[in-house]
Amino acid sequence: MSWFIVFSAFSLAATYGLLAIGISLTWASLGMLNLAQGFTFAVSGYGAWTMSGVTTHPVAVMGAGLAAGATCGVVVSLLAFVPLHDRPNFQVRSLVVTLAISLIGTQLLQQHYGPQVKPLPKLFGDGKLELSGAVLTSDKTGAIVVATVVLATLVIWMRISRRGVQLRAMMQDPQGAALVGVSIRTTAVMVMAGTGALAGLASVLLAQTYFVSPQSGAQPLTKGLVIALLGGLGSISGAVIAAIMVGFTEALTADHLGGQYVLITQFALVIVVLLFRPRGIGGLFDEISE
Repeated sequence: MSWFIVFSAFSLAATYGLLAIGISLTWASLGMLNLAQGFTFAVSGYGAWTMSGVTTHPVAVMGAGLAAGATCGVVVSLLAFVPLHDRPNFQVRSLVVTLAISLIGTQLLQQHYGPQVKPLPKLFGDGKLELSGAVLTSDKTGAIVVATVVLATLVIWMRISRRGVQLRAMMQDPQGAALVGVSIRTTAVMVMAGTGALAGLASVLLAQTYFVSPQSGAQPLTKGLVIALLGGLGSISGAVIAAIMVGFTEALTADHLGGQYVLITQFALVIVVLLFRPRGIGGLFDEISE
């Protein structure tokens, strides 16, 4: 296995893992599968692209993507969670609403920005590193470093901060958390803003290799759902392991078979893992439910 494949695998795992952890946290804490996460991804890309027309400073462009993602996450929570969470069949209702938000939002983006793809500036420069004959580009290196730092910060925040403890309580027992004074609606808005920001970061990082378009969030959403399911809904560590597995599967498949077989091998991986471990790799949510 070449260093290029290893490097590509970790780069893909870093970006897709951000989306998967957001999907997993939303499900575990709010009981909602957010199908509007792909739309949030696309909105974040356009937010970063708009800022790049004002300044190409990496912090400003990345910050605009995160802010756009967080704002979109809050809007989704106000439309799909706050008015529905205490009603019957909430999970189905929220699934339909988030899907509707995604479809309508994608059409609005296409009408406003057009179907043409938009490039983002190279936030990490054009540097290259040659290792054992493989060329490692700065965009992939930057994606791995930034995503790793953000995920480590998220884990630490969840362990030591008051809000993080409240979120963990919601993940373990939402009704019990509400009885001890944790506001479900406030926590929901916080969770959706945070997971939206994660989607925004993933959008900016992935746009270093690809481009921004109205449909740019469709494939990352699919990969995020695959990773979240494979890792076990609610488990951050499981999502990280699953992201690495999916990243290596995609890199190896693209190198040896071709890009058209990537989704086939990834879904085959999910089927094989779930046959032996139905809860997923982490399986936090199902274990608690039992």
